[in-house]
Amino acid sequence: MVWDERVAALFRRNLQPTLTYWSVFFSFGLCIAFLGPTLLDLRCQTQSSLSQITWVFFSQQFCLLLGSCLGGVFKRTLSQSLVALFASSLAISVVFAIIPLCHNVVVLAVVMAMAGLAMGCIDTISNMQLVKIYQKDSAIFLQALHFFVGFGALLSPLIADPFLSDTNCILSNSTLNATSNLPHIRKSLVPHHPGNLSYYELPMKGMVVTRVSYAFWIMALINLPVPIAVFFLLYKERLVPCFNNGRRPLLSADELAMETQPAEKDNHSGALQRAPPDRGHDDLLSCCQSKNFRGAPYSYFAVHVAGALVLFMSDGIIGEYSGFVYSYAVEEPLSVVHKVAGYLPSLFWGFITLGRLISIPVSYRMKPATMVSINVVGVLVTFLLLLIFSYSVVFLFVGTACLGLFLSSTFPSMLAYTEDILQYKGCATTVLVTGAAIGEMVLQLLVGSIIHDQGSYSFLVCGMIFGGLAFTFYTFLLFFHRMYPKPSSGKKMPAVRPTLTGKMTCALTYSQHGAFQVKCKEMFIFLLLPVPSSCSDLPTKPWQTQV
Repeated sequence: MVWDERVAALFRRNLQPTLTYWSVFFSFGLCIAFLGPTLLDLRCQTQSSLSQITWVFFSQQFCLLLGSCLGGVFKRTLSQSLVALFASSLAISVVFAIIPLCHNVVVLAVVMAMAGLAMGCIDTISNMQLVKIYQKDSAIFLQALHFFVGFGALLSPLIADPFLSDTNCILSNSTLNATSNLPHIRKSLVPHHPGNLSYYELPMKGMVVTRVSYAFWIMALINLPVPIAVFFLLYKERLVPCFNNGRRPLLSADELAMETQPAEKDNHSGALQRAPPDRGHDDLLSCCQSKNFRGAPYSYFAVHVAGALVLFMSDGIIGEYSGFVYSYAVEEPLSVVHKVAGYLPSLFWGFITLGRLISIPVSYRMKPATMVSINVVGVLVTFLLLLIFSYSVVFLFVGTACLGLFLSSTFPSMLAYTEDILQYKGCATTVLVTGAAIGEMVLQLLVGSIIHDQGSYSFLVCGMIFGGLAFTFYTFLLFFHRMYPKPSSGKKMPAVRPTLTGKMTCALTYSQHGAFQVKCKEMFIFLLLPVPSSCSDLPTKPWQTQV
């Protein structure tokens, strides 16, 4: 992939901040995927029931949503953003370290709530800062950002797997028959939905035998370089209180070239980079203040709502599909063997990560709107084919892989597209991140209830409906994009030239006839002079005229 020189120079200039935000999102992925595989061992550690331990899922997801809403509070200055990211990434390492010490399910839920708040702040702030740095070029860097969350989400289950209990981790004389069902129970657990697992009687009292603590301590050590990287960025930006007396370093050759490049090559991009911070990129409550809506057209609100609804559906599909595809596969009519069905969630997340990696070079050549169009149509068609071939185990695996590919780049592409529509002046990042978090939590609970009442076939029907709604909302977004007022700056001005009359026409006449060389000051004086009846009425040296 060959970048143009402007994007490459911009990346080199912001190399350390970009790598830091990517690494912080790796922490986010590491923390979001460990809970499912380790939940049964945590149940043994806390000596709680299945219904009680699944509330830990809800605690994490609810606080993730809350952290996403409030994360924009720390975006007001670079110092606040980096301090919040440092505290959040360090909190994740602390959470990993103290989870083995939580022997009560309520304490564990509180600890996971802290992790959820940290993850929500990371989600909002990292997306915001990358959009702020790269703006119209942010799509490729957002794709890379979300690749790292997928990489972290793949890594944490692999770390935990060698330390998971193969047999019941609470030794008891009763319910010995539950031991052989542990793999099935582990793969069937989803947030706040034990589902049909209530008839499994797992012991709550006895000797606890589990080695899962080592997995959490390993993940704490793996994550530890991330807050260190954020601290070094704080130090480089002279934002650490004890080390902020030095002068900022001089610009490098690449940075100097960026600062001095001709205006006609990238006038619009330069103007955006020199613009003051957008007031709209705050927390969700600040975005809802009436002062931010004064004079805004209705399409301004419609773009925010439509974009949030698309991600509500797409991220909701990710949550509900990864949570229930195993349960769907082992039930009628497919009746897949438990061990084989256990590969489906891993296949789904693996292709999401692969799709995000592929999307990095693709997003450089393809517009975000085009990528989102392909994604929403692909999701809808895949669910339709899954319904048509609902009796085929092979196509279930193929469809799962395709669904992961189509959903992989939806969030970063949608964020880049919506921010581009709003010219980086709205609340798109905060609203879209919040909408995605709500969808991932709500649709998972909704689908779990429907499957429990209507049977496993409703799993694909729900996915088809959600995919159709995502396509519909995206169609609305395209319509509102056409209705949204176009920016008045950043383009050459061929349309202004035919309307020049009066004093400005005379100024051009003087310039073309060589009477004097028009400069900014001279043109300004022309505009202050009385309107002449003809160009000959103007003085030869207008800057000597008293206005």
